[in-house]
Amino acid sequence: MDTAPVDILTRYAVPRHRLTRRDYYRLGEAGILDEGDRVELLEGQLVDMSPIGPRHAIVTDNLNELLVRAFAGRSRIRCQEPVVLDDGSEPQPDFALVRRPWRGYPNTHPEPGDIFLLIEVADSSLDFDRTVKLELYARAGIREVWIVDLTTDGVLVHRRPSGGSYGSVARVEAPGMLGVEELPGVMIPVAEVFA
Repeated sequence: MDTAPVDILTRYAVPRHRLTRRDYYRLGEAGILDEGDRVELLEGQLVDMSPIGPRHAIVTDNLNELLVRAFAGRSRIRCQEPVVLDDGSEPQPDFALVRRPWRGYPNTHPEPGDIFLLIEVADSSLDFDRTVKLELYARAGIREVWIVDLTTDGVLVHRRPSGGSYGSVARVEAPGMLGVEELPGVMIPVAEVFA
């Protein structure tokens, strides 16, 4: 019976070397990381990203079409591209709705003040997205985060960040509608997300 080795370092208070965004980019420039490596920088550490399964891909395609139709001209819609939370965290959410153009454009990825909405589509990554990533997003002051839960066909809408959590959390299911608080006047049917 083969078992995966236990990560001994998680059991001990071992000092770790944290990477900065500059270090992360240098790993790419040196060829140590390439575009095929599914990793993101979180809290100065490289974290493996879950593979994208067929249902995740279909829902992402649906969302892409819905978001472009709803928000074209009002925001830039970025799909599976990095955003900057701080010097040690550059996650790659499934979607980011950001200002057009964002501060620092085109020399840096969007930062919290540029972001209207982040969306994570989750099945196997659901626990990670609802804990680690959500806390990082709240701590950075990301104003609104949707977690599209593929296990129950619902969307968890998080608003009003304070410290490491969100003051407002709502679950929206079909036949409900989704709207972005900072981009009023547009509603997206939840049923079409999961169609």
